[in-house]
Amino acid sequence: MALPIFRRRDEAAPSGRIGIIDIGSNSIRLVVYDAPTRTPVILFNEKVMAGLGKGLAKDGALAQDGIARGMTALKRFATLARQMEVSSLRTVATAAVRDARNGALFLEQIKALGLQVELLSGDQEATMAGMGVLAGIPGADGIVGDLGGGSLELIRVHSGTVHEKLSLPLGVLRLAAIRARGPGALQRTVAAGLDAAGWTDIPAGLPLYLVGGSWRALARLDMYLEDWPLPIIHHYRMPSDRAARLVRVLAQIDRKRLREVIGLSASRLPTLPDAAALLSVVVRQLQTSSLVASAYGLREGLLHDTLPVAERRQDPLITATREEGGRQGRFAEHGDLLHNWIAPLFPDEGAEDARLRHAACLLGDVGWRAHPEFRAARGLDTALHGNWVGIDARGRAIVARALYTSFGGTLPVPLLDRLFTAEDKAMADRWGHAMRLGQRLSGGVAGPLAGSSVALAGDAITLTLPADHRDLAGESVERRLKILATALGRRPETIVG
Repeated sequence: MALPIFRRRDEAAPSGRIGIIDIGSNSIRLVVYDAPTRTPVILFNEKVMAGLGKGLAKDGALAQDGIARGMTALKRFATLARQMEVSSLRTVATAAVRDARNGALFLEQIKALGLQVELLSGDQEATMAGMGVLAGIPGADGIVGDLGGGSLELIRVHSGTVHEKLSLPLGVLRLAAIRARGPGALQRTVAAGLDAAGWTDIPAGLPLYLVGGSWRALARLDMYLEDWPLPIIHHYRMPSDRAARLVRVLAQIDRKRLREVIGLSASRLPTLPDAAALLSVVVRQLQTSSLVASAYGLREGLLHDTLPVAERRQDPLITATREEGGRQGRFAEHGDLLHNWIAPLFPDEGAEDARLRHAACLLGDVGWRAHPEFRAARGLDTALHGNWVGIDARGRAIVARALYTSFGGTLPVPLLDRLFTAEDKAMADRWGHAMRLGQRLSGGVAGPLAGSSVALAGDAITLTLPADHRDLAGESVERRLKILATALGRRPETIVG
């Protein structure tokens, strides 16, 4: 039975669950999403390390044992898609199938399962990887490097758009054969590929956004070596010289110690030295300024590409925190109202900090369903460990601290101190005290916020209430106004009428 096909952007939007099967050179994966939205929820995610492309460098063909494992995985995935009532499914294949002399035969075998496979070109693969990074890091300005088993895609992204693209036959399964040619062979191969494509004109000093399982694994190893306190790979940032350090570490580290790295797949270990060597060469060739890991890549790009333009332009952090606040909070509209209500107290903050403050307000009610003794902890955990994109470790820490303060948390949180500065902490506390005042004044409903205001006036912070709301200025409100005023270095003043 043929499965429903994933729509293209110029067709009507699908409804219900959607799925993507990604047939890569190293792995085959099925991901099922609840719907194609700006921040889709993953319902299912399974990967099989088939190793289709491991024989390409030797004989130009897909490995027979890889085909067997791949077909077993695809039969399971096709059955699961039907059982999960996936309404739209897109199956794509990339470099290994594209380049293999027996790739067409493999595609015929897959077709017999009821799966219609799109064989992506190198240009299409690069475009979708770039779009995936932009979906997860909307402000990305640099070069996306997507390392797969069969190819390396390099994509220039800035201003929310994919620009120059390059696909090179430098997948992690091909690198050992290149390096076996002798010292400097990999560097010469990369340099020749960049030169042939005119990539020597790409500006130096840009970040490199790391996509693909092997390069994400290197980021996880770096997190382990740095004893990084936040086990979230997306938006993890490293100085560019870490690439060379990882080459040295992998030449010496014990395999047993590598197995201690949380989230590092054992199947990735044999190819990590080659992946690190390539990263080090690319960093030198492109004169990269920093390395940023992205959890989003080709699959997310495929999904993002189906969305209407207006939806693609939405801020994924604000969209996701608004949805989560609506699910966990008492009153769905309260987060946006609270953000607008406290905004006059922070006129000098930049756009990025204002965005983080908005996210904090949208999550400002998430702790109310927890036990009163643990509301602050719930707020902190939601912000710090939530499945957000469009936010880095510093941003998570700031939003987490604001929520912790707004729910009355007073104990030190040492973990946060490694993620942000003392100035960030003070700013987040000011937001938290302002949110706490708004929550107490309004009781979480719209009317009191819509009919009142807070403002900076000279050396005072003023709370202005209309005459018919004068009774809202109770003792607890006055106490929280005083705490906020102290945090802002001002005196409190309440105006009625």
